Amino acid sequence: MTDADATAMLHQTMPLCATLGMRAEQFTPELIVLALDWAENLCTSNNMLHGGAVMALADSAGGACAFLNLPPGAAGTSTIESKTNFLGAVRGGTVRAISKPLHVGGTTIVVETEVRSAEDKLVAKVTQTQMVLRAR
Repeated sequence: MTDADATAMLHQTMPLCATLGMRAEQFTPELIVLALDWAENLCTSNNMLHGGAVMALADSAGGACAFLNLPPGAAGTSTIESKTNFLGAVRGGTVRAISKPLHVGGTTIVVETEVRSAEDKLVAKVTQTQMVLRAR
């Protein structure tokens, strides 16, 4: 799957990703990298990228990671827990969320995500649990 195909799938399955302008740079079960460009309309005071935008990027990357690791017969995934530690501010450039699975089970998938600035500085660390959804 090309980055353009992965971005199109991301935008179709999670429309907020399209609204915020996220794009896929890597899209495999082992590693998801999503990128978001700093924009004034995504900021809080002092031209800092809003924590909600950072969390949306991380949650989207984690959700995509969980989706690509779903067990056979699963219908989808949904975040049931997310813990974010903010470690720095983003005041420009492109921020990236890098997600890797920590645990892939039949009922839950746990994903760890690092959010890094354009300078590769760690700005947030996120651990989330995704519930495996089954068809009814």
